[in-house]
Amino acid sequence: MKTIVHMMRHGEVHNPDGILYGRLPGYRLSDTGRAQAQTVADALADHDITAVFASPLQRAQETATPLAQALGLSIVTNDDLIEADNQFEGLRVAVGDGALSRPRHWPKLRDPFTPSWGEPYIQIAHRMLAAANKARETAAGHEVVCVSHQLPVYTLRRFLEGRRLWHDPRVRQCSLASLTSLIYDGDELVEIVYSEPAGASDPMITGA
Repeated sequence: MKTIVHMMRHGEVHNPDGILYGRLPGYRLSDTGRAQAQTVADALADHDITAVFASPLQRAQETATPLAQALGLSIVTNDDLIEADNQFEGLRVAVGDGALSRPRHWPKLRDPFTPSWGEPYIQIAHRMLAAANKARETAAGHEVVCVSHQLPVYTLRRFLEGRRLWHDPRVRQCSLASLTSLIYDGDELVEIVYSEPAGASDPMITGA
């Protein structure tokens, strides 16, 4: 029995101040982000999708909406899909004039492998795996979409591929509105397929 769990990153967020918004409320999709969400919805409209899950954050809920509406489904909120916790939330972290240039923040950077500035990678991987398993069980034999965030989606992928979880964020393969599709044969993961229905984008968008 083949089941596909599409882990989707949300679309572009309206963030003119370049804040690392993390789990802060009130960050909505930009016009481009809404267009990206609609493009993915159009691309998946003829797929055998029987459920749509999303992080509780506004940008994820807005990204899930066009697809859910097109398929006549309700969005199921799953807190396990939420963005990673980060102690730099609410700050600018751009190179040069951001929070990282201030000595008082340097102790937060002491351990990049856990990491020391936020939610441990292994904790992210485990909760995302729980979300993927719940989605797979819900849509067994069909397809399901889970809208989440860049770091959680990419951490789950590295975990499933057996790679170390700490990494250089500049090399993440997880563009805005991209799909990291987990393909299962019964309960066994047999393939991971990455795609960009809405086109490539800079994966380093602040706070994504």
